[in-house]
Order: sequence, then structure tokens, then C-alpha cells
Amino acid sequence: MSEPETKKEETTPTTPEKTTGAVAEPASVPENPAGGETEHPEDNPKKAVPDAREVQKRKKLFIAIGAVIVIITAVLGAYLLLSVPTAMKGDTVAIYYNESFENGTLYLSAMNATYPPLIFTLGNSSVISGVQDAVIGMSPGEIKTVNIPDAYGAYDPGLVQTVNRTGPVAQAIFGNMTLKPGLYTVRYRTTNTVSTMTILNVTNTTLTLDTNNPLAGYNLTFTIELANLTKANAPAATS
Repeated sequence: MSEPETKKEETTPTTPEKTTGAVAEPASVPENPAGGETEHPEDNPKKAVPDAREVQKRKKLFIAIGAVIVIITAVLGAYLLLSVPTAMKGDTVAIYYNESFENGTLYLSAMNATYPPLIFTLGNSSVISGVQDAVIGMSPGEIKTVNIPDAYGAYDPGLVQTVNRTGPVAQAIFGNMTLKPGLYTVRYRTTNTVSTMTILNVTNTTLTLDTNNPLAGYNLTFTIELANLTKANAPAATS
């Protein structure tokens, strides 16, 4: 009796699938495992705790830098102050100036070469004190504007007087001039001084004179330019 013939199973070789050359991507990892947020170190680095000693060092450094800046500024200011000459009492100065009334009306303009500069010695001059005080502390080339109340003094009614037209006073002052009301500049021959006065009224026998300065009682604004400065202790020039 023959054994049953075993049926052979044909094995068909499995043909590997053709690849397209693409690299297989790894399986993606869930961004939020277990329902939580994933935190990457590079996105949220751990904050360093400030070092108290380091903070204190920085504060001291800033304070030191500030102190150095203050010292340098003070030294430069002192150097500039000492190196630029300023007018003081006893110095001889030359100034240009303008005079204006309170309403801005210009009374006198002597800020250009049309007029020579006014030259005087500070503290030893007939120039009004308000102008002398303003010039003190100025440097050559500096321009200053100051308001001076009663710059030429208060108005004095006692300086208004009536004199005989033919008397010695009138004769000494006016001689044989033809007189009429107005402002006059008078030079006194005996003292070689000059003053101004206003004739208020003229009659055949009398003159009514006002010897107040024409600007007495006015508040004036002066614009002053220091054109030149000669220090009192400057060495005398030699030729």
C-alpha cells in the first residue's frame, strides 16, 4: 500500500515593494503627552537668580562714574571761568549801548561804529551806577540787556528855577544867544564840564530852567556790549 503523496506547496517569493527614494519619517511624538504642555529648554530657559554681590558692584560702578563726570564738569567750568577775563571794579572798559524806554521806544542807539565806544573805569566814573553794575562780570564780546529803574535818578522838582534873563547866571550860561523853549547842552567855561538843561519858558526878563536830566524819573532798558577790557593790574604797554 503506497503512502499518500504529499502535496507540495509552492512558495511564491515576495517581491519587495519599490521605494521611491524618500526617507521614511520617524513617528511623530505627541507634543502634549499626558495632556500637558511640552516645554523645550531653549524656548524657556531657566532664569538665573541675580547675585546680590554683583548687583551691589554695579551700583558702586554707576556711582563712581557719576562722581567722575561731576568732577570733570567742575574742573572744566573752573578752567573756563579762570581763563576768560571778566570786568571788575578798577578795570577800564569800552562799551557800546542802546537806551530804550519801557514801551520799547529807542531813545539812543550807540551799538555800531557810528559812535565811538564809551570808555570809563568801573567804580570811578560819572557813568550811571546801573550801567556800571551791569558791566561788572561781563567778558569782551558779551552782550547783556538790563532794566534800570530811575536810571538817571528820580525827578527833582527843586531843580526847576526861574532866573533873570539879564542876570549873571543867564549871562554866564547863555551869553547873547537867542533863546526859546527846548533842550540845551551847556558847557561851563570855568570848570570845562558839560550838562544838559531844558528851558521851559522864555520871557523878556526871565528864563525858567529845568536842570534835571531829560531822562530823570524814567525806567530804561540798556543793551550793553563790552567791546574792550583792560584789567587794572595789567602791565603798562611799552613802546
